[in-house]
Amino acid sequence: MSSGNNAHEVVLQLKERVSRSIIGQEAVIERLLLGLLCNGNILMEGLPGLAKTRAIKTLSQNLESEFRRIQFTPDLLPSDITGSEIYLGEQAEERFVFQPGPIFGNLVLADEINRAPAKVQAALLEAMEERQVTVAGTTHTMPELFMVLATQNPIEQEGTYPLPEAQMDRFLMHVTIDYPDDASEARIIRLVREESGPGSDPEPVSTSQDDIFTARSEIHQVALAEPMERYLVSLIAATRRPAEFSDELSSWILVGASPRGSLALDKVSRAHAWLQGRDHVTPDDIRAVAHDCLRHRLILTYEANAAGISADRVIDEIIKQVAVA
Repeated sequence: MSSGNNAHEVVLQLKERVSRSIIGQEAVIERLLLGLLCNGNILMEGLPGLAKTRAIKTLSQNLESEFRRIQFTPDLLPSDITGSEIYLGEQAEERFVFQPGPIFGNLVLADEINRAPAKVQAALLEAMEERQVTVAGTTHTMPELFMVLATQNPIEQEGTYPLPEAQMDRFLMHVTIDYPDDASEARIIRLVREESGPGSDPEPVSTSQDDIFTARSEIHQVALAEPMERYLVSLIAATRRPAEFSDELSSWILVGASPRGSLALDKVSRAHAWLQGRDHVTPDDIRAVAHDCLRHRLILTYEANAAGISADRVIDEIIKQVAVA
């Protein structure tokens, strides 16, 4: 809990505590915090064993929150996520009572989301977008602090169901997680060895949810000056009208970012500026989060895919082509 500290200090302390348990993934920790501060949901993609589950679990342990994990499998049903009406019998005062599903947590890990069919993936949509679920005609509201972290494995395609573009668009950010460097790998080995030793379970310090809500209201006050707004809009325009910027971009992009892309870039760049201790957004803030906000919102042409051009490479080129107004 905060004791006279301002929200900025408290969030930086939270980041520092999480970093102690997640070695070599500072950018991922920062993205998790940005998602939390922006009241958004995150899709995280990386190979097995790269601490995706550990990251959100550690964040939950250091935050006043309820953590829920849903393991997506091909036989999962929508009611396994949202919950269902339970029949209590003829004699009961209320014959049916709603039994909440695991979606009713503060931090919800949707593990390997692409392992379940579209019908089950869609059960998350209303919760993610509307912050509510409807079961048997009754609407149930999600907690005020609510974030879905969905993970997917980029290499196993057998028995998976790719997320439709419309659902990908609901994620504030698509974060990619890579192998740690060699020095971090050695620190990970030492950390896990220490954790499994005797007397290694210190009581975690919990950040209050109120501090997160205070931080969100402060982020709302961060200024996005008109030139920055024009720069942001130009980046999005380059994904929609690539021919105006370069022939290369035109041959790579089939469908550009939706207005949700602009909104995400606005929100996350302001949160990034706030995290750096500034009250205004700079071009560096926008560029720092552009890949995470846009990589899942671009549909590339067949030619680009055939040539092995990634969305990140396209965004690199857009940043190169678009000048700050």
